[in-house]
Amino acid sequence: MLRAASNFRAVANRGLAKAAAARSTAVPRDEREGKEIYTTVGIDHNEPKFDKILIANRGEIACRVIKTARAMGIKTVAVHSDVDSNSLHVKMADEAVCVGEAPTAKSYLRADRILQAVEDTGAQAVHPGYGFLSENTKFAAELEKAGAVFIGPNSKAILDMGDKIHSKKIATAARVSMIPGFDGEIADEDMCVKVSRDIGYPVMIKASAGGGGKGMRVAWNDKQAREGYRLSKQEAASSFGDDRMLVEKFIDNPRHIEMQILCDKKGNALWLNERECSIQRRNQKVIEEAPSSFVPPEMRRKMGEQAVQLAKAVGYDSAGTVEFLVDSQRNFYFLEMNTRLQVEHPITECITGIDIVQQMLRVAYGHALPITQEQVPLNGWAFESRVYAEDPYKGFGLPSVGRLSKYVEPRHVDGVRCDSGIREGSEISIYYDPLICKLVTHGDNREQALNRMQEALDNYVIRGVTHNIPLLRDIVQEKRFRDGNITTKYLPEVYPEGFQGTVLTPTEQNTVIAFAAALNARKLARANQFLNQNKQRSTHVASFSKTYKFVSSLPVKEGERPTEHAVEVTFVNGDANKAKVSVGGKVIDIAGNLSLSLPVNSIEVNGEHITTQIVGKRAGEITVLYKGTPFKVKVLPEQAVKYLQYMKEKAKVDLSTVVLSPMPGAIKNVNVKPGDMVSEGQELVVMEAMKMQNSLHAGKTGRVKAVNVKVGATVDEGEVLVELE
Repeated sequence: MLRAASNFRAVANRGLAKAAAARSTAVPRDEREGKEIYTTVGIDHNEPKFDKILIANRGEIACRVIKTARAMGIKTVAVHSDVDSNSLHVKMADEAVCVGEAPTAKSYLRADRILQAVEDTGAQAVHPGYGFLSENTKFAAELEKAGAVFIGPNSKAILDMGDKIHSKKIATAARVSMIPGFDGEIADEDMCVKVSRDIGYPVMIKASAGGGGKGMRVAWNDKQAREGYRLSKQEAASSFGDDRMLVEKFIDNPRHIEMQILCDKKGNALWLNERECSIQRRNQKVIEEAPSSFVPPEMRRKMGEQAVQLAKAVGYDSAGTVEFLVDSQRNFYFLEMNTRLQVEHPITECITGIDIVQQMLRVAYGHALPITQEQVPLNGWAFESRVYAEDPYKGFGLPSVGRLSKYVEPRHVDGVRCDSGIREGSEISIYYDPLICKLVTHGDNREQALNRMQEALDNYVIRGVTHNIPLLRDIVQEKRFRDGNITTKYLPEVYPEGFQGTVLTPTEQNTVIAFAAALNARKLARANQFLNQNKQRSTHVASFSKTYKFVSSLPVKEGERPTEHAVEVTFVNGDANKAKVSVGGKVIDIAGNLSLSLPVNSIEVNGEHITTQIVGKRAGEITVLYKGTPFKVKVLPEQAVKYLQYMKEKAKVDLSTVVLSPMPGAIKNVNVKPGDMVSEGQELVVMEAMKMQNSLHAGKTGRVKAVNVKVGATVDEGEVLVELE
């Protein structure tokens, strides 16, 4: 599958930028139009390979595996739940098998049904993706007994490294740098508090079997230790079917840096450089980059060598990741090993030109890695933004649901790769992870890759669900991130009151107002045309020759009283795409296709290029997406403004007297009943959404007036769960 070592060395020496001119079909371009970047290493189609594989996963990772398998000439089988029958991964595969109902426990986690699908379809091997059964030792062993190949590490390696308690013992023996902690399982809340005190707060409470940020809590005191243990244990049981817990020292202000490894069954092991994954919320990654701006070459070598030491100690034989926490002095400590393909693997592929999925398939078949460590390149820089169906204004991202009514990926931007498993019309449901796309950009250096990410986010069109692009877009332009000054505490430090949206300068505010006013003026001008009359041309000129006067306002922060501006719009020489806009006496020149119908507006403002989107339109208001953040701009004719004073404001709900559902989800626990007295901050309800446990608390001390939900009920965002007197 890989070229001979000599050919690969030539590719590595030329570098990714030059090799891109002769891209192979290692992972083919998606059927959707656009430029894609995948890998530069070719495929040996004469090499023996599997005839058919089954992908025991869904969404973007299933699509990702199918692309490589298709390029290698391997047929694929998709499995799906009943609600996923029309999903993209099902359409892309050669065959598809329904394995159950929507809840993961009744479909994607049903190892028996997936094993039956393997037998029924004659698949020779199974790629588990990540999550679900990817680190399930029993499933891997049962698959081997059935005569099929698990495309991943051997079951012993999964057992050794998938159990965090056992893996720490092995890592210690392999002389890998370790974090101080308790070497054993935590039996109950009391033991959790005792161990936490012995180690010294803050501590990390985490599930022994798990990953992806689930089953993890940071505790700074005894109360948080008890609550964190209980919630993490419940979360671990729900996500992994294993609720064993451990406690270790939480390193304050750390960086999360991981090393990608690749091993075969013949004793060869490589490290494919590091990834920086420090931008996180709730221990889940938001933006990753490769390489890390904090890691010098010598440190990179030491981390890589320790990662390979650990892999060889457990007889590892597939793709995997060794994660480290790094302090400010560049000391690194073993965190855990993920015995599977990582979500962020595309950025490693971009800087090395190695298709990791392709190598997993080769290694699983029995082929050796044809390259040595010295032949692994490091070309350019890559970023991955995880685009989620989430509300970034709530805890940096609480899940959202809905149907994608409009969806256009920015594949036309240079250096962009989109790994997604959805398309226009797809449904984001409460049953699965709300990931929409892994948006990847690559450049010759960090600045170019970041600039491309900024452009890609500006051109990404998503309608129908709330998404986190406003947060992603703000991060990629923020000074600390641009400087590489980041830790796992980046988000709460940069946004101490939570993400509030991009803060506009006065000049940028005027730009947004001017653009909205120009759009509104063009709309009025078109409405004044008589297109079915003989005098159409003169009517057209007259419509775009007059000056349109408005009063416009733009609230910059929630609850802030907007400042009103007198606005005049005049089209230059009757040209509908050139306007002079006066905002409070300041003239702004706008040129471009001023259309309310375009998904993306690329315009010139005083000669400077900007990209905007129109995401909402209603009488007197246009919502402009600028720098990722939506801004509701009121644009009203002068005569209409005076009537606003007679409009009554909507009464505001006293949020201290109600507990609202912050997102769609399912109720796991209800801890109160009508008539109970509760204190401020007391836990009233626990709900689960996208496999995450969320504790909802009382906003004040008082008596419970009503409880509107029961355990097992599904609720929508904003639904009143508990009322207080």
